[in-house]
Amino acid sequence: MRLLVVEDEKSIAEAIQALLADKGYSVDLAFDGDDGLEYILTGLYDLVLLDIMLPKRSGLSVLKRVREAGLETPIIFLTAKSQTYDKVNGLDLGADDYITKPFEADELLARIRLRTRQSSLIRANQLRLGNIRLNTDSHELESKESSVKLSNKEFLLMEVFMRNAKQIIPKNQLISKVWGPSDNSEYNQLEVFISFLRKKLRFLKADIEIITTKGFGYSLEERT
Repeated sequence: MRLLVVEDEKSIAEAIQALLADKGYSVDLAFDGDDGLEYILTGLYDLVLLDIMLPKRSGLSVLKRVREAGLETPIIFLTAKSQTYDKVNGLDLGADDYITKPFEADELLARIRLRTRQSSLIRANQLRLGNIRLNTDSHELESKESSVKLSNKEFLLMEVFMRNAKQIIPKNQLISKVWGPSDNSEYNQLEVFISFLRKKLRFLKADIEIITTKGFGYSLEERT
């Protein structure tokens, strides 16, 4: 499991890194808000420990930008006892928890276990790329602002794209997975359902799109 610690006091950051590494976590460090935001937006982290008082950009500003980008990475604020107002603000902006410095190692580890466990349960029924989630229980495509229901064929097709994101998938493979073994008559249907999905992605203002590779197949890509 990969964690990020965003803390400007290097000695504290390195102590947390050593504690977590000893428990088997992979831990990266950032020492200011700008770097922390850049790291978080990669989407590589299972959880972030984020200090509120940071150089260049505050922890509250980092959190706001992360949630605006549609990322739901669990974030635990590291706060001082005097920062009650910031704690409330942070929770209102979408922080998952906070822990007051100085803190006990066991308390920090317990909070990390709780938040990553809850996040894993949420992710179990979701596939995600960019700012779009596919809910495999409700068969809905979701963005931060809205959601759309998919038909059975649309869902099966989108699930293949999400599970094979950024890979070109041959047309015959898509047809086999969605319609089963069939003849060439299904190719027109495939194009129709691709068109339906593209319209729904545009409605959601998605930053991902279905790309056609002429004569071969399709891929689901993030917009550049």
